[in-house]
Amino acid sequence: MMDDTLSMRPADLDDINTIGFLAQQIWPDTYGNIVSQQQLQYMLNLIYSPTSLRRQMLDDKQQFMIVEQGDEPIGFASWSALEEPGVVKLHKLYVLPGRQGKGLGRSMIEFIFQAIRPEGAMTLRLNVNRYNTARQFYERMGFVVIKEEDIPIGNGYFMNDFVMEVAVPAQD
Repeated sequence: MMDDTLSMRPADLDDINTIGFLAQQIWPDTYGNIVSQQQLQYMLNLIYSPTSLRRQMLDDKQQFMIVEQGDEPIGFASWSALEEPGVVKLHKLYVLPGRQGKGLGRSMIEFIFQAIRPEGAMTLRLNVNRYNTARQFYERMGFVVIKEEDIPIGNGYFMNDFVMEVAVPAQD
């Protein structure tokens, strides 16, 4: 019998290859119609190379999590505190294309709220590509657009994003 129990756990350096592998599966579906193939590859290498993920975990102090169904990793997220007191930045929240729309994203956000609430987080902030349909998911989760920004990422490429925020809910 197949174990399809859903679990969420903190990720560490041993999960770098898994996170990179998931990104390679998810990003073409998420961004394939938004950015060029060249920019997609550039960004995957920039953000998800083992060296980059290691730096994000160790130097940038990003906390990572992995979602697993049974033994299969199906999603990941990362976040870190910002210099601004009480504000935590959600850097990544991704689920395999075939697993989207089943409440996993909501569960992941709730996991993150549980993790950041004890640290005094009042606001969860994120950037989402202006053409990414995930914006509607974030709006359903209560996030609101506070501004737009275009971030140069090298090679003449930009991330054209909405910045969104939601108040971290008080403990139930």
